[in-house]
Amino acid sequence: MNTRKTLLSAAIVSCIAFSAHAQQAAQTATDLDTVQVTGIRGSMEKSLDTKREANARVEVVTAEDVGKLPAHNVADTLQRLPGVNISSSSADEGGFDEADRVSLRGTSPSLTQTLINGHTVGTADWFVLSQGNNVGRSVSYSLLPSELVRSVEVNKSSQAKLQDGGTTGTVNILTRKPLEFSKQLTAEGSIGMVRSDQAKSNDPQLSALFNYKNDEGNFGVMVQAFSQKRELRREAQEIPGGFFQIDPNGTVAKSNPDLAGVYAPGLLGSTLFEQTRERKGGLVSLQFKPMDNLTLGLEGFSSELKANNYNRNFMLWGGRILNDRTVEDANGNKILIPGQAPNPGYVIKDGVLSNATFAGQADRDYAVYDMIYRESKAKTNYITFDADWQISDNLGMKFQAGSTKGTGETPRQYIAEVNLARGGGATWATHGNGSPIDWNVGGNIGPSGVTDFGTWGNQQVTAIDKEKWATLDFNQYFADAGVLNSIDFGARFGDHKREAKSPEGATPGAIWNALKNGATANFPGGFANGIGGSFPRDLWYFTPGALKEAVTNNSTWLSGNDGPTGRHNYGAEWKVSEKNFAAYVQGNFSGDRWSGNVGLRYVNIKQDIDTYAAATGSTVPDVSSLFGAWTREAFENKHNRVLPSANFKYDLRDDLVLRVAASQTQTLPDFSALGASSYGSDLNRTGGGGNPKLKPVVSTNFDANLEWYFMPRGMLSIGAYSMRLKDYVAFSTEKEMLFSELTNRLEEYNISRPRNADGKVRGIEVAYEQPIGEYFGVNANYTYADGSTDHTWADGSDNLLGTSKNTYNVGAYFENDTFGARVSYTRRSSFLIGLSGANPYYQDDFGTLSASLSYKATDWLSISFDALNLNNPTYKYYQTAAIPTSFYSNGRQYYLNFRFKY
Repeated sequence: MNTRKTLLSAAIVSCIAFSAHAQQAAQTATDLDTVQVTGIRGSMEKSLDTKREANARVEVVTAEDVGKLPAHNVADTLQRLPGVNISSSSADEGGFDEADRVSLRGTSPSLTQTLINGHTVGTADWFVLSQGNNVGRSVSYSLLPSELVRSVEVNKSSQAKLQDGGTTGTVNILTRKPLEFSKQLTAEGSIGMVRSDQAKSNDPQLSALFNYKNDEGNFGVMVQAFSQKRELRREAQEIPGGFFQIDPNGTVAKSNPDLAGVYAPGLLGSTLFEQTRERKGGLVSLQFKPMDNLTLGLEGFSSELKANNYNRNFMLWGGRILNDRTVEDANGNKILIPGQAPNPGYVIKDGVLSNATFAGQADRDYAVYDMIYRESKAKTNYITFDADWQISDNLGMKFQAGSTKGTGETPRQYIAEVNLARGGGATWATHGNGSPIDWNVGGNIGPSGVTDFGTWGNQQVTAIDKEKWATLDFNQYFADAGVLNSIDFGARFGDHKREAKSPEGATPGAIWNALKNGATANFPGGFANGIGGSFPRDLWYFTPGALKEAVTNNSTWLSGNDGPTGRHNYGAEWKVSEKNFAAYVQGNFSGDRWSGNVGLRYVNIKQDIDTYAAATGSTVPDVSSLFGAWTREAFENKHNRVLPSANFKYDLRDDLVLRVAASQTQTLPDFSALGASSYGSDLNRTGGGGNPKLKPVVSTNFDANLEWYFMPRGMLSIGAYSMRLKDYVAFSTEKEMLFSELTNRLEEYNISRPRNADGKVRGIEVAYEQPIGEYFGVNANYTYADGSTDHTWADGSDNLLGTSKNTYNVGAYFENDTFGARVSYTRRSSFLIGLSGANPYYQDDFGTLSASLSYKATDWLSISFDALNLNNPTYKYYQTAAIPTSFYSNGRQYYLNFRFKY
């Protein structure tokens, strides 16, 4: 890609030239819109004063203790800002009680950049699909406890001096620094407990901080540590892979022509997911001022999340019932097993087989049951060195160098899959996307009813995300240069690598005799009461210990019949390497009642992508295993671009401020979109893959905002924004041959791959806050986003990933010197979340209600009680108005915390 000047670049350069003749400013504007968390009343007044002087569209949450908000996760805290959305997953693991992804203005989280102290952080996920196949550029907030955070900046408009990578904006998480503390010695600690009402578990929450600085105030050291455990239980109805169309050429359609092309559920699941999350880590920061004009810093951070989990999914196998299939007998002869048509009286509504009953056939299994126990974990760390040198009265320099690494691991999986309900028949009735599907199967569904058994284990998956970088920034201040106050200029170099490894793929093993008498347990009482519907609930499962014991006692399965080398899953491995160089210049201006900045940022990126493709025809393979023969493929991409930006603020009158901003921003495609080889789900034969030829997403952005400060601590604002997304990443579906673990041979799968398209988002943001009397106050905000793409999805829509048309937050608080209380409600409308098989699927409208109480017992002890998800929301996902895909219930969470200060 060649470097090219745009009309926006030319306009900004013209603006610079024009501004040189304007009048000198009376005051230099600041860059932050701060919302103080500790001390709500005073902080709101301070934040609005800061907002009035800001040049760029930036919002900040700042806290001595972020826990003062009803949120124990940074993402949950940020969702209360206008234009910010959150989600609870990066892949298709479904909805959880705690959000870990942040996105801005109705777009995908991958288009929002997250930094810590202005630098990249290696990200990691515990979920196996997020580790290899669905790997975005968004950062998981699950590894970042709120206790570490001093403030979080949300940059909605771009500036040349900001690190590139956030098409829609940048979130910068700032940690505390030793020399910022007012006391020579500071010690803080908290002891708490979290209660999950659905998991019926009470778990400890511990954190501590120690800070010391010497008498001279030129050396300081800070140590923070945390240890937090949480049990969670999610109850669900899942339809993995969504609905499929009945084959017009199959046996069922030939006998019942009205069923040809009609949608039916491939799998209907009653799903219990349980997990133990243990997060431990800490941060160490040192600062030293050898001279008054030089500050040196060294900081290290580490966090590990152990996330062992057990997923049980008892499923009606609609695809096995309705579809023809071919099997081989003992002699290798192929035998056709025809699909089964529903009994007369079935109902077709809106193109869906909405009501159907199937009489039991003696040799047919109507249910399949997956029990998957995974030992999973994620961890991240970074180390940085900083230097801040005021070279002269007019020239300052900042330098930073560091490295970061994130790792997501699933070192071992213990999986059993059994067929049940032989000859028992099946029935289902759908009710649209708002209610679960009623379904059931007959026959024996207990352990003694197992008719076919498959097991596999190992299946080691590791994802590594790491970067080394160095930045050098200068600020030249001009005392007598007219409207030009200062110039920022500098450069950054980064070397980023992301790779997925699968050195030992799924290992099959016939261990039914070892497992069939293993310990079992039952689904909890009241299972899925929060979801509703009628489907199997009184279910059994093998305990995790039984699965592990059966594997441990079966050395053939544990090591793999063919050894790790023979089970090397090359098709799941890929690597993306990126070298990034950027240089920028930014001018900062001010005059009578106005201020702003304009700048240019040059970005040069070189990508190397390594992956594997299945060897076909006469191609000589480079490597081979029982998963097939593979050839190595290498791709190289080079991207050069100049990104212009401009921010302008004008005081129309003392209480009325107008802001205007324009910029171009860029985000590289998701790592797995570039690198991932083909992967699939054997039960429904759907999957995905990468496209190494994808171009970066480039957005042309415009932003305007009007703010009315009608009283102290009171403000009403309204703004509009527009983003035109060139080379937005969409997906198309094609048929490909993949190796099936169920049949041990190549089968045809529907594989979705990314491709470039164009898109746009336009929207409005409204924010309001006002004190009521001395101790009370209210706040609210609303965001409207209208997003579309020129790509047409399989359902005929043109939606952008992540675009909710309507998002709003409302809150109220009370606070005096001793007591505090706060309640907030957030609601988000439906949005496209991804692909379920070959079909797009959406998350339905949902809202969350949270509240907090605090009591300052003494100067050194405070007590807080936080309640999350008080309305116990059910997260609903769907393909169309007639086709649901899943329903999730997580319950409520309660945090009691005692905080000590010295």
